Amino acid sequence: MASIQPSPKKRKNNNNKQSTEINKGNKKKKKNQDLADVRKLGQQLLSNRSHINNLPILLNILNPTSFSPPEFILEALLSVQSFFTPLVADLPSSSAKPTEDPESVYRVWLRSKFDEYVEFLIRLSVSTTLVEEALREVVVDTLMECVKVGNAGKFHSSIYHKFIHTMVYSIEEADTLLDLLVSKYFKYIDVCYFTYISLEKLIRTLDVRSASAESEKESPACASGELLIRNIHHALSKIPPLQQLDEKSEFEMWNASGVFTKDSKTETKKKSKDSKTETNDVPSSAIISKKMKLKFSKAWMAFLTLEPLPIDVYKEVLVTLHQAVIPYLSNPKLLSDFLTKSYDIGGVISVMALSSLFILMTEHGFEYPNFYVKLYALLQPSIFIAKHRAKFFQLLDSCLKSPLLPAYLAASFAKKLSRLALTIPPSGNLVVIALIHNLLRRHPSINCLVHQEEKDQTAKNDISANPGIDHFKNEETDLTKTNALRSCLWEIDTLRHHYCPPVSRFVLSLENDLTVRSKTTEVAVKDFSSGSYATIFRDEMRRRVKQVPLAFYKAIPTSLFSESDFGGWTFQSEEQKQ
Repeated sequence: MASIQPSPKKRKNNNNKQSTEINKGNKKKKKNQDLADVRKLGQQLLSNRSHINNLPILLNILNPTSFSPPEFILEALLSVQSFFTPLVADLPSSSAKPTEDPESVYRVWLRSKFDEYVEFLIRLSVSTTLVEEALREVVVDTLMECVKVGNAGKFHSSIYHKFIHTMVYSIEEADTLLDLLVSKYFKYIDVCYFTYISLEKLIRTLDVRSASAESEKESPACASGELLIRNIHHALSKIPPLQQLDEKSEFEMWNASGVFTKDSKTETKKKSKDSKTETNDVPSSAIISKKMKLKFSKAWMAFLTLEPLPIDVYKEVLVTLHQAVIPYLSNPKLLSDFLTKSYDIGGVISVMALSSLFILMTEHGFEYPNFYVKLYALLQPSIFIAKHRAKFFQLLDSCLKSPLLPAYLAASFAKKLSRLALTIPPSGNLVVIALIHNLLRRHPSINCLVHQEEKDQTAKNDISANPGIDHFKNEETDLTKTNALRSCLWEIDTLRHHYCPPVSRFVLSLENDLTVRSKTTEVAVKDFSSGSYATIFRDEMRRRVKQVPLAFYKAIPTSLFSESDFGGWTFQSEEQKQ
């Protein structure tokens, strides 16, 4: 019986499959062999000085332009780091020149290779080809170890400055690297200290307007313009603020012999005087706090001088300035120019700057003569639907609390608010009534606004004085010329008949005698400052009503109005017409 022979086509396909499997096996075997070679190079480098020529080969693997596989990079990284760790403290500086001594030549050469190694680590940390985030974290950890001991055992600020500079200019990896620093290294006080210094240096030498054009010429992968400012602001805002500690409190440091340690001369003198001070080589927390505040202030003030700031960054800075920056500045009055400039812009920017400016005026003795004029200008219908209206109305109430305010100023604000009550939503009316209630209670001199009639003799002599004419000048920006004291709060009286029940009920609170302070209390503006239609509706739904008005008809009405209501008019439905 003849055997069945495979066709030439099938035989060719089988040969291709076999060759593909053989190639895959060879590649895998070669990869394992190459990884073993890299491991062998590292072992030889660590075992004997005669294999020092393996160092350039391992550094070439770490070069981002070589596009080495991740496992090769990791193996070379561990070997080179193990090689440099015991030697780096004794290496000369980068600017040192070799002498005729072969040992000196060797150490200077090692220093150049160490600098090259650090450069590759910095470039690897922001490399987009480094897909594995775990490997990127190992690279950052190794780099921070070099920072820790790279300067003869002290904190190497130059390496750290290059790292921060590269991180800030990175487009894709800036947030990743910053998150690593926040989670692992910003808990160390010296790391935060040098981060402030590095960011300040970077900002001082930065020209935002020309940065975009220059960076595109040099390297299209560098951040520029608005993205660069966002990266800087993100880094500044992520550094945790220095908390106020006691004298006996200790700060955690990345390098124990860093910038906060005392000089060796002072140490020897103190040791000779008192043996108990041998281990106390770190200054008190008060000195450290003073140094940190100084660097914090310089970094933030340098950032706020950048122009122009992106509008989203500008708003975020103004919103957080009074909580995240002012309490930790060495001199908060340094912000006066920035805040007054922002406050003069008007609109939402002024509302956001009001919180910080109010703190400078009330807690730090800052004087701003046009403060109330600008505050008066912010009272527009749009403020009652603004995003930050709640904080604004609370600050407005606080700014008008002083009993030393002149009567014309308090009357102008009260009249301006009452005029706005005619054109704002019901939630705004509740805030206006609360503010006017507090103004009338705090300033008895303006209680005449509640009900004021024209003087008979004045009305007869003044031809231009017509009864029913309001003398208040709503468009006047000069508070001394608004004629508010000649007017009355007739707009509030119209709110008695407001269609929204909470408004008509709340306005009755102004009928009390507010001059008797013992019988009245101030209204908490914060209870109404963030109101809206939704909050009013929810409150009304929860409200228990004892008496409910009912409409009773003996017969179902066929029209909205009866003919007796409008004489001469007839109301017929479509069915009646047909």
